[in-house]
Amino acid sequence: MDTARLDGRALAYIGIALLTWSSAYAAIAYALTSFTPGEVALARLGIGSLCFAALMVVKRIPLPARRDWPQLALLGVTGLTVYHLCLNYAETRIASGTASILISLIPAATAAVSAVWVGERLSPRMLAGLGVALVGVILVVLASGKQVRFEPMAGLVLISVLVSAFYWVGQKPLFERNSMLGVTAFTFFAGTLGALPFGLHLPQALEAAPRAHIAALFWLGIAPTFIGYLAWNAALRQASASQVSSFIYFSPPIAVLIGWLWLGEQPGALTLVGGAITVGGVVLANTRRRPAPAPVAEVDAACERC
Repeated sequence: MDTARLDGRALAYIGIALLTWSSAYAAIAYALTSFTPGEVALARLGIGSLCFAALMVVKRIPLPARRDWPQLALLGVTGLTVYHLCLNYAETRIASGTASILISLIPAATAAVSAVWVGERLSPRMLAGLGVALVGVILVVLASGKQVRFEPMAGLVLISVLVSAFYWVGQKPLFERNSMLGVTAFTFFAGTLGALPFGLHLPQALEAAPRAHIAALFWLGIAPTFIGYLAWNAALRQASASQVSSFIYFSPPIAVLIGWLWLGEQPGALTLVGGAITVGGVVLANTRRRPAPAPVAEVDAACERC
């Protein structure tokens, strides 16, 4: 895999994002015991937006150019509102570890969106990886319910995968003429407004919810949302969307472990097998073949000309 453009700082940003994001799946499942999926999405995006707004005021970061507002609003509603609503509703029926494994398809989806949007050519290895990952997804979906059967709700996670890919690829060109913080913050403002109709009863739910579940909402809004997205976009500014997103395959094992320790969601054998196949396919899809070494004769001839 080509990581030449990823320096130590970029890798650190990716590590921070993955660690915080991996905790989100268990935190969502925990918060859903007191809040609806729409309320969790609104609280998470709202808290994140407040954090971004405060940071912009402190650093005196201007909003993006007005000509970019429509595109940013569309990215925020689809990539954040739709993403979080679909993921939250899916987690009412499937385990948090299963959701995280399906989310690991984001690297392959990002590469596919990049191919369509910016004309990036998909290699045979990429296509093979997509096929292998699809087999893994089918196995994970079959194991999503309490019994080994097809769970249609898992399809919502696949919608989250698609809109997330559009979100990452769509933001990349905007970083060239706007600040990274301004772009990220604006999408969160739009995403929060988009989630508002789905969480109108959040104040009443907060009054009745236990403190531990409220704390889970604050964790979601601050760690996986504000810190996670900020760190990820900082890395995305330094490399391509498909290259950075390829590291997401590290997230499912971390999330499955967190779900096991926090929620007691012990993964079944079929989930583990499907997850391993999915991760393997994503790795294959995002691994580039190393160039063959030059023949010795050519090397010698080049040295003679030096």
